[in-house]
Amino acid sequence: MSNEKLTTVALIYDFDGTLVPGNMQEYDFIPAVGKSNREFWNDANVLAETQDADPVLAYMARMIQEAQSTGLSLRREAFQESGRHVRYYAGVEEWFKRINEYGLSRGIRVVHYINSSGLKEIIEGTSIAHEFKKIYACSFLYNVDGVAYWPACAVNYTNKTQFIFKINKGVESVYDTRLVNQYMEENRRPVPFKRMIYVGDGMTDIPCMRLVKNYGGHSIAVYNPADKGKRKEMNTLIRDNRVSHVCPADYSENSEMDTLVKTIIDKIAVDTCLEQLEKPRL
Repeated sequence: MSNEKLTTVALIYDFDGTLVPGNMQEYDFIPAVGKSNREFWNDANVLAETQDADPVLAYMARMIQEAQSTGLSLRREAFQESGRHVRYYAGVEEWFKRINEYGLSRGIRVVHYINSSGLKEIIEGTSIAHEFKKIYACSFLYNVDGVAYWPACAVNYTNKTQFIFKINKGVESVYDTRLVNQYMEENRRPVPFKRMIYVGDGMTDIPCMRLVKNYGGHSIAVYNPADKGKRKEMNTLIRDNRVSHVCPADYSENSEMDTLVKTIIDKIAVDTCLEQLEKPRL
């Protein structure tokens, strides 16, 4: 089947706590500046509270401050090297190929995106970075010497939703605010909300998960499989009508997550077929 005849489905992931346990900075950057995870995040949170600042901007400022005080490189390549130390939940590295192939068997082209409050440069250094059509995440501006000095993009829990609309309208640029706000008829949008699957792990993803769900898409809240009591807590998100599904962050073949996403793909394929049958025939 040619790409023109395939139905596009967007699989959109948070990163920290969704594809990897914990936060990406905890694998290499924080140990490299001589801090414990608790110390670094406490310092960032105190900075945000005392300055009444955005917590995401505060953690980015602390990264620059800590790196400068310890002589750690602030070049893009150094952040990317940090990404090579990130470790994933079970099955993540094999997940994309398997889901892509399953989608194709159902006439679906699955396109993967990241929508994260983590650092884009670190994600770019991971072994799975090439799997994503676009990585929406925090990033730095770099001076003429290639050294980070200021935030270029800060992604917090509310402005994460803007990237859902960018995907919906096929606008990849972070800078471009004109096209994403321009009116576009629903049937001309490259990825309708009903063909989106959003995967996140917690409170910072709720606005996106709720948005996708309310517009007819599917939202999945995942949790660390090692945290046995987490599912009961996460089930409240279903009760409160914030997400569609809850399951462990295990991406292995035949896992609950694997079965769930394949079932959603099946549903989208059937819905698309029905839509075609319902169109008036000339």
